[in-house]
Amino acid sequence: MIPQFSPVPAEPDRSRPIAVAIPGVRAGEDEGGAGRPGQGESEIGIATKTKTRTKKPSQFRVLMLNDDYTPMEFVVVVLKRFFHMDLEQATRVMLHVHQKGVGVCGIFPYEIAETKVNQVMDFARKNQHPLQCTLEKA
Repeated sequence: MIPQFSPVPAEPDRSRPIAVAIPGVRAGEDEGGAGRPGQGESEIGIATKTKTRTKKPSQFRVLMLNDDYTPMEFVVVVLKRFFHMDLEQATRVMLHVHQKGVGVCGIFPYEIAETKVNQVMDFARKNQHPLQCTLEKA
């Protein structure tokens, strides 16, 4: 009689711990040496390994706010310099900010978004413009 085996799944389930039998290691054995196998004994234990998955970072929108004092040309320069937009895209975003009061400059992980907001605010202050930039969770 030939023993029958259940079919092996094509893709292993990676969400559960993997059990591996290691010769000479007893399941639940502590490092103190208690319960070590004697002469001639062969014992099998189970070691588990859990696979961890990294989480994607939260994304944040960098928003530019409209004001009545910052020149449109300066806003275009800021968008080109800090958000790497071409002239056409920067002009489109600048007009959106001008007409709607607020516009999205880009979506980034928190640290990058915070850095861009600080860079824009510092650059505006150095050029004596009241341009405001902020971030919000996407």
